[in-house]
Amino acid sequence: MSDIHSTCISFESACEELAMDKPAYIAKMLEREKENNVLKKSSKPEFQESMHLYLAGDHPQLTTARIMDDDCLILYKTLEVNRFVRSIDLRYNVITDKGAFILGKLLAINKFIEEINIMCNDFGGDGAVAIAHALRTNTTLKVLRLNGNKMGNKGGMAFAQALQINTTLESLDIGDADLTIECLIALATVLRDNHTLKALNVNRPLLWTVQEEPTDHFTRMIKVNKGLRELHMQKFNMRDLGACRFAENLVHNFTLTYLNLSCNRITRDGVKELSKVLKLNTALRVLDLSFNRLEDDGAMHLAEAIGPYNTTLECLNIVSNKIGPKGLCSIADALNYNSTLTSLYIWGNEFDDTVCMAYAEHLHSNRLLEPNCDIHTYVVDGKVYLSQTGYMLRRHYYYAPIFGDDVPEWQIRGEHPRRADHTVTIINEEEFNCTM
Repeated sequence: MSDIHSTCISFESACEELAMDKPAYIAKMLEREKENNVLKKSSKPEFQESMHLYLAGDHPQLTTARIMDDDCLILYKTLEVNRFVRSIDLRYNVITDKGAFILGKLLAINKFIEEINIMCNDFGGDGAVAIAHALRTNTTLKVLRLNGNKMGNKGGMAFAQALQINTTLESLDIGDADLTIECLIALATVLRDNHTLKALNVNRPLLWTVQEEPTDHFTRMIKVNKGLRELHMQKFNMRDLGACRFAENLVHNFTLTYLNLSCNRITRDGVKELSKVLKLNTALRVLDLSFNRLEDDGAMHLAEAIGPYNTTLECLNIVSNKIGPKGLCSIADALNYNSTLTSLYIWGNEFDDTVCMAYAEHLHSNRLLEPNCDIHTYVVDGKVYLSQTGYMLRRHYYYAPIFGDDVPEWQIRGEHPRRADHTVTIINEEEFNCTM
C-alpha cells in the first residue's frame, strides 16, 4: 500500500529518470507531509490513508515559484501508480496546453485521484480536450475545477461529450472559461440524461445573443434532471424572461438545492415568479440573486414568500440590488415568521435608521449570527449603524486562507479535506475552499 514515504521515493526516482532537478515546491510539500505524518501516526495511527497534495501558486508563505509544464511531467511519473495522493491543488500556476495534456494522461491512468483543482492556469481548448478525454475512462475522479482557463467552445464541447460517457464525476467547474452558446446547449442537452453530476459551474460565457437560448435550454434540463444539486449561472446576461423560465421549470424539480443567478439583469418581474416557487417549498436551500436589480418591489415579493410560506430556504443573497429601506425592512419583518432562513447577505443596498434598527434586533437576539451574514452592528453617540463584515456566500472560492480563524482544520492538521455535500459545505464556509 502506498504511503508518504513511497510517494517521496517515487518523486526522487522520477526526477532521476527524467534527468531533471527536483522542483523545490513539490519537494517541500512532500517533505512537510512526511514530517506531519510522524505526528499523525503517533496520535492516530489508523488515520493516514490518503494525502491532499497542495501545490497552489498563490501561497507566498510557501513559495514564490509556479508549477510549470515540466513539473507536471514529474508529477505524472510520481503519481501514475500512486494510491496515496487522492487530491491535488494546482490553482494559480502557469500550466499550458502541454501540461494539461500530461495531467490528462495522469487522470486516464491513475485510479485513485478523487479531486483535482487546476483553476486559473494558462491552458486553452487543446488542454481542456485532453483532460475531458481522460474522463471517458476515468472512474474515480469526483471533483474537477478548471475555472479561469480559456477553453472556449472546443473545450466545452469536449466536456459535453465526456459527460455522455462518464458516470462518476460529481462536480465540474468550467466557469469563466469563454464558453459559447453551442457548448452550453450541448451541456444542457447531455445533462438531461446524466444524473451523476451534482454540481456545475458555467459562469460568464461569451454570448452574442440577447434571446436567452442557453438559459432556456438549462431551464428545460432542470425540469427533467434528477441529479444536479448545485448550479451556477452567474453573468449569463439573464433577464426577466430567463428568470420566469426558471420559475416555470423549478416547480418540477425536487433535487436542486443551490441556484446562483447573480450578476444578471433580473428585476422585480423576474423575482416575482421565482418567489412563487419559494412559496411551494421546493428543495431549494440556497438562492443567490446578488448584483441584479430587484429594488424594493422585488425584495417585498421575496419577503412575502419567506415569511408565511417558505420553510426550506436556508440562505438568501441579495447584495447590491438597489433595494431601499422599504424592501430591506420587509425582509427583516419576514424573519420574524421564518425560522429556517439562517444565512442572509444584504450589503450594497440602501440603509437608513429603520434598516439598522431592524437588523440590529435580529443580530442581538441571535436570530442572525454574524458568520452567516455580511453585516455587523456598532453604536456611535447612541445611534446604531451597520458595517460590512468579511463574510460572504462563496468566501473561499478563489483562494485558500493561510492565516487567522478562517484556516480550515484539515489544513492546520495537514489532513485530506473531507468531501461533503456541496450545499452543506457552502453554508459551513470554513471548508468551502476545498469544493466548488
